Amino acid sequence: MALRKGFKGTASYAGLLAAAFVVAYIGSIAFGRKVDNFAYDYMFQRHRPQPWPKQSVILAIDDATLRYTGGMGHVRGALATALRRIAAAKPKVVAVDIILADEVDPVANAELAEAFRITPNLVLDCETDPAGAVWEDPLPQFRQWGARLGQVYADPDGDDSVTRSIPLERVAGHDQRWALSLWAYRLSRGDPRFVIAPGDLQVGDTILPVPLVKDRRSMRVRYLPRDMAVPQISLKQVLDDPVVAARFTDKAVFVGVTAMTEVRDRLFTPLANGQTPGIVIHTDAFETMAAGAFLTDVADLWVILFSIALLIASGLAFRYLPGWWAYLAGTSIVLSSAITPYVFFTHSRVFSFATPAAVATLATMTAAAYYHLVVRRNLRIEQTSRERYQQAMHFVTHEMRTPLSAIQGSSELISRYNLSEEKRQQIALLIHSESKRLARMVEIFLNVERLSAGQMELKREAIGVKQLVEVCVERVRPLGDRKHIAITLHPISEELNLSGDRELVEYACYNLLTNAVKYSPQRTEVIVSGWQDDSQIRIAVKDQGIGMDQKEVTQIFQKFYRTRKAEESGEAGTGIGLSIVQQIVEQHGGRIEVTSQPGAGSCFTLVMPAGAPSPVQTAAERN
Repeated sequence: MALRKGFKGTASYAGLLAAAFVVAYIGSIAFGRKVDNFAYDYMFQRHRPQPWPKQSVILAIDDATLRYTGGMGHVRGALATALRRIAAAKPKVVAVDIILADEVDPVANAELAEAFRITPNLVLDCETDPAGAVWEDPLPQFRQWGARLGQVYADPDGDDSVTRSIPLERVAGHDQRWALSLWAYRLSRGDPRFVIAPGDLQVGDTILPVPLVKDRRSMRVRYLPRDMAVPQISLKQVLDDPVVAARFTDKAVFVGVTAMTEVRDRLFTPLANGQTPGIVIHTDAFETMAAGAFLTDVADLWVILFSIALLIASGLAFRYLPGWWAYLAGTSIVLSSAITPYVFFTHSRVFSFATPAAVATLATMTAAAYYHLVVRRNLRIEQTSRERYQQAMHFVTHEMRTPLSAIQGSSELISRYNLSEEKRQQIALLIHSESKRLARMVEIFLNVERLSAGQMELKREAIGVKQLVEVCVERVRPLGDRKHIAITLHPISEELNLSGDRELVEYACYNLLTNAVKYSPQRTEVIVSGWQDDSQIRIAVKDQGIGMDQKEVTQIFQKFYRTRKAEESGEAGTGIGLSIVQQIVEQHGGRIEVTSQPGAGSCFTLVMPAGAPSPVQTAAERN
């Protein structure tokens, strides 16, 4: 579509799209976090990662264990027995997520301390006091054999309390502690060199992509679906069957509470319908490191660039593609903004959902609205211009045919025949008169077009109604004489006046008279009258012609419309005259009233506002 490819207003179009981008981007910053979190959780639930061999196992303090031991206050002795059996199976590392800062039972404590002595690569949990100022470490007797201390904190999101990541380091007072899962991973690899950099952490040959952001290093946890979850072995099961301890060989063992009755250590995760035990979160974090299944965030710069690309694509689609293709492209762009984050997620990259989706949606809506409000308007303007051009051509062929024929015929008479000087003078006057009439008609038509397009102001002068109507009747009378149609002019008061463009109003009145004569049978009468009704002047032209039904009356002012009887009459016409008359009258603040009956004639009445009195002007003075 040529107009669409070249419509004006490129700067305003680009400006609107730029404004849409700014609004969408700011909105995504202000409100996009919740949307991004929801999309992240949804993708977590829909995408299944490739399975890998699990390198960890959970020694679960479940409900059966608590019933057996009599509660958490009596679990240390049982744990000591289980750890001695597990230590004999030679696990790679044992990480204990149980609070050991309180004195409970001296005998049980001694047993547990002895079990810790023979446990390889031991990591104990530590937490801070309620104020977060001081670490509350395990009792000294539990730490005396060189156990590492790992903090067990998670990062529940403030918007929905879902734990999507864990802090790998935490500071209380002047002491910094690494996460329990990080210590377990490091010790399971033989306690290799630990390199700390602003953009990541390096454990031996493994790089953990956990940049330092606002003094925090957080790692997104690759939570495992239930059918891929780390195995859980009940502590009671180990107590009941020593052979079970062999399942812990060469594994990273995580000891923690999974009992449903212990709600203190349960958190929401993207995968869980309910709350997940903290020990499961730590093992999933360990498996994330062990499998290298890190979820890394795509830099904001790439998100912005992608959003700009969507904005440009949407703008180009609605500028260059026709019709429904543009809407189809816009829909595809919006869908791509939603699908792209999922594609990235399947490749372990976290790509913002809110910003591209907001930009694509708002840009598409803006481009579509601009297309409707601006491009459609340009289409209507072009269509109107085309119609006016066609109207001008019809006007030329219809209204100008009579004077052109008179000029052509008269010029042929002068050139082909030896006429007397008197006859030549008459013909010359006729040519002069018809050429003036033709020029006036062209000027009237152009003025009507300019008025309709708002390109010129309406002339305002006082017009005497009586003189105006008399001039029109005298011009039409020869046409009536040829068909033996009487044109009767009822008396009109000298005091009736209009205000407007004399030539345009005269054209409107003359057109109604010529139509009355043209579509009336011979030996009938056309009656012309004029009077004032309150503040309005009425000029009526009544004939005894072919008439119209009510349906045709409602259509006769449409451009190029002709009634069926008008076409059957054999009279030449294009149906444009009444349309011009209507435009003239409406530009003067008036209207046209029509009453008609098939076979009984019609009455056209110009109803226009009355004007101030004007001096009397004769037809000779006007010419």
